[in-house]
Amino acid sequence: MSRQKTIVSQNESFICINCGRAVPPATIGTRHRNHCPHCLWSRHVDMRTGDRRSSCRGGMVPIGIWVAGDGEWSLIHRCEKCGFLRPNRIGAEDNEGALLALALKPIAGLPFPAAPLMEGIAALHCTGEAL
Repeated sequence: MSRQKTIVSQNESFICINCGRAVPPATIGTRHRNHCPHCLWSRHVDMRTGDRRSSCRGGMVPIGIWVAGDGEWSLIHRCEKCGFLRPNRIGAEDNEGALLALALKPIAGLPFPAAPLMEGIAALHCTGEAL
């Protein structure tokens, strides 16, 4: 039995499942656009990256940012319908404010008060000690 990976090079416009905006084809750096550059949502269309064979078609919520060892950012999406998780490389046209808000989300929701931590970091910085 063959385990060939079929990648469909699809770079077409679509209407975002979340914000309803028209999303034009990607112009920079990708063979196929896989998320909305405005709100960063996607749709669960792949079983394996680029194959467009999933029948789920659920909305993929951007839940976080992953930074690879080489510094490249990827979005982490979770399917609202089936729970599937998938990283997706960010695109050159992605909303920088939305990316930053997503990256800062864990800091904004710390499970402990941040003020004492920040005071400790400031004190270390003033004394010149390494963090």
